[in-house]
Amino acid sequence: MITLKDISKKVGKSITTVSRALNDYDDVNPETKKMIQGVAEEMGYRPNIIAQRLQKQKTDTIGFIVPTFGPRFSDPFFSEFLAGVGNKASDLGFDLLVSTQPPGEKEFNAYHKMMDGRRVDGFIIVRSRRNDDRINDLLKRDFPFTVFGRMEGGNDFPYVDEDGAYGMRQIADHLVSLGHTRIACIAPDPELMFAATRLKGLEDGLAAHNISLNESMYKIGDLTQKGGYLQCKSLMRESNPPTAIVACNDLMALGAISAGQDLGLEVGKDITITGFDDIPLAEYSHPSLTTVHQPIYQIGGMVCEMLIKIILDQELEQKHILLKPSLIIRESSGTKQ
Repeated sequence: MITLKDISKKVGKSITTVSRALNDYDDVNPETKKMIQGVAEEMGYRPNIIAQRLQKQKTDTIGFIVPTFGPRFSDPFFSEFLAGVGNKASDLGFDLLVSTQPPGEKEFNAYHKMMDGRRVDGFIIVRSRRNDDRINDLLKRDFPFTVFGRMEGGNDFPYVDEDGAYGMRQIADHLVSLGHTRIACIAPDPELMFAATRLKGLEDGLAAHNISLNESMYKIGDLTQKGGYLQCKSLMRESNPPTAIVACNDLMALGAISAGQDLGLEVGKDITITGFDDIPLAEYSHPSLTTVHQPIYQIGGMVCEMLIKIILDQELEQKHILLKPSLIIRESSGTKQ
């Protein structure tokens, strides 16, 4: 293995000068620096990354703890988001450490282990909660992080978010334009900030048309296809079932489509079903899913780049970014029957 000592002998310079040249320090003459770097490349020198990281007290690694109740990435949302984060991290010379933990104590402990063990330089947080202990703790510790999402009340931390309320108002306008008045909603735990925001947007959108979301038309799902399937079945057992179902994410919408079809309904004609996120499966489901599009992959890259700038003490052009989603109309929405 080629060492700094080997390069030092080759170029006739001290080991200190060689080291500083290879680390691109400004106090080395540009011509000397270029010469040393060229010789190092010719000799096939590979730096000891671990030693460099220990020396500068950085890991060049960002942490991403996925809040899920299973060991697999069963939600395509996370797959898209993770791809955006991972590719951007790689482009910027950082590694990504991913862990899956159920929300709660185990998740909280995982953050502490990564911080206390100096395994990461910062965190990306997703699916923020209305009062998020993860965010509050990282703020107290002054540990670098960025969030895809917001909290209730103060949000004096760096985040990227989509305007879920705006997206749901678009859904409400679309359904009312088709003649629907009996509209149901399948939403996740309202402690999730995006769930509360989307539900409020739907309620406000319907209220603008003098339509209220009846209590019996509101069901809590778990963001999975199974959850959407079960809650759709429950809604359709009501004495006066809905003609349209708004799911707060695409997986629950796809589960609702399966339930409607199992009940002998033609989705898009006998019942309208909409989602939110526009995961890749949405376009190719049968029928294709009307949903609200947000650029999940790009958002992953945005929060990653924002975090790395914070770690490197670079100025953020924008600390708070709120994106406007767009309605994508497909086959699963039709006129009221």
